[in-house]
Amino acid sequence: MATAPTGKDKLRLDSEFSDLYRAHLRDVYSYAYYRVGNHHDAEDLTEQAFLQAYRHFDRAQRESNGRPLRPWLIRIAHNLAANYHRDRARKPQSQLEDAAIVSATHDTEDLVEGREELTQVLNGVSQLPDDRREALIMRFALDMDNREIAGALDRSEGATKVLIHRAIRQLETILEEERGPVGDE
Repeated sequence: MATAPTGKDKLRLDSEFSDLYRAHLRDVYSYAYYRVGNHHDAEDLTEQAFLQAYRHFDRAQRESNGRPLRPWLIRIAHNLAANYHRDRARKPQSQLEDAAIVSATHDTEDLVEGREELTQVLNGVSQLPDDRREALIMRFALDMDNREIAGALDRSEGATKVLIHRAIRQLETILEEERGPVGDE
């Protein structure tokens, strides 16, 4: 039977959780944003992920054996994003929020440069199967290493390397098909 943490233990856990929160807030939000595609839902998913993490933080620390907890946090966000998409598929909604984002103006030319290529890449990534899309987001958007991705996706490191390799190859094929044949003009 688990005992409730004492006052000192609670203060220590809260302090350590605050450190974890500050260290990984950006990663969890970025992951959520790439998965759901809009700011408000990404914020909600991030909040839910950290609330869930807080509830299980003491146990996660004990079971981690000193390993980083970032893959654990991303796995929580991954599961919440999967629930989000499953719920949205059951009850489709209009994307008024997305229309507002598209019509927003940008102040610098730097933001505009490469927008077409970025749009093509993001479109290509959205066409990938879920596991491949997840792996690429974790690898390139969150700069997670294969070990962390393997932990977040509950796979072996070898399977993760193969998954990322196949995702990149499939994305390259998608992008080549969209751009059409390149030849001398």
